[in-house]
Amino acid sequence: MTYVFRSSALLAGFMSGTALLVTPAAFAQTAAPSAPAAANADPMPDAPVVEPAFSTVATVAETPDSGTMKRADKDMATVLRKLGELGAKPIQSRSVEQARTQPTPADAVMAVLKDEGKDPAALMAAMKVSKKDMTYPTAGGTQLVRIYTPESAGSGPLPVIVYYHGGGWVIATVDTYEASAMALAKKANAIVASVEYRHAPENKFPAAHEDAFAAYKWALANAGQFGGDPARVAVAGESAGGNLAANVAIMARDGNVQKPTHMLLVYPVAGTDMNTPSYIQNQNAMPLSKGAMGWFVDKTLAKPGDAKSPMLNLTTMVDLKGLPSATVITDSIDPLMSEGKMLAEKLKAAGVPTAYRNYEGVTHEFFGMAPAVSDSEKAQDAAAQDLREAFAGKPQAK
Repeated sequence: MTYVFRSSALLAGFMSGTALLVTPAAFAQTAAPSAPAAANADPMPDAPVVEPAFSTVATVAETPDSGTMKRADKDMATVLRKLGELGAKPIQSRSVEQARTQPTPADAVMAVLKDEGKDPAALMAAMKVSKKDMTYPTAGGTQLVRIYTPESAGSGPLPVIVYYHGGGWVIATVDTYEASAMALAKKANAIVASVEYRHAPENKFPAAHEDAFAAYKWALANAGQFGGDPARVAVAGESAGGNLAANVAIMARDGNVQKPTHMLLVYPVAGTDMNTPSYIQNQNAMPLSKGAMGWFVDKTLAKPGDAKSPMLNLTTMVDLKGLPSATVITDSIDPLMSEGKMLAEKLKAAGVPTAYRNYEGVTHEFFGMAPAVSDSEKAQDAAAQDLREAFAGKPQAK
């Protein structure tokens, strides 16, 4: 089963040296000291990190010294190489508009599939997942929520997954992450409500978080309108969307709102410490780098003090007790790997049943690449199984 997606969130590159409103160093200083390196992590360098400048004409795949292509599995490297051939530039060399419109990994995936003689549109149609656009009310007016329903689901209300896309709260849309939403609908046999939300810099933090909670409450109240079961509603998200999903569960717990049935957190933004082992090892990784995260911080936060918000420091400033069961997925070539693993460990320590899975040889944003990257299919299958079991009320091992 194969399909394609559009993912501007993969347009990360390397540190430009451009001054930031909130620098990575300032962002990092708001959090507790880094946790010790994971047992399976590569040794970390002791020397001070020097951020390399990049050429404004370099493509993502051409930026020197990332090490990504050597560490990436063959299929992952093929997609990244194709993205470079299409001319995608490091995100921190771009304006917001340029970052939102330049060639995406979706274009790269489609190009790879075409190189293999496959028709991307036909592959997506073969999934047999229908979609319908609706809206939900927010403080900023209304926002889109796209409803994905597996056509072979049968009769009766289906469980619901409220899904939040990534993109650093700045770039990407529900279209960008359509592959992930469709895969979850198909494989978990659930309706996926893929949520759009206000983006920075037009709407600074915490606008996206406010919208995310509003969308969840809307789904609880309106699930019956699109064939969903309001008693079985999970949350899911990738990257910045993973942060939104976790925060929705926390807000539901603290606000006496029905808690989600399960949390699927895929390489979530979970802390503000940019000196973790994975930030050091993957500072120049592609498609997501330390510099790209600094760019997102600059565009998202209204003031440096916002980086101290518990919403952004899930691993150090939040009580995680009483949250629903969780699946946390990370990847090895990713600055966010350490904080994702730390979040899983903190959830387990708080008594939350949590499944943690890390995938070697793939990069940030791999989850939606199943047509081209084999580990994506594996991660989707595992996530869908966890969701199905949670919807069925089966206890999850801690």
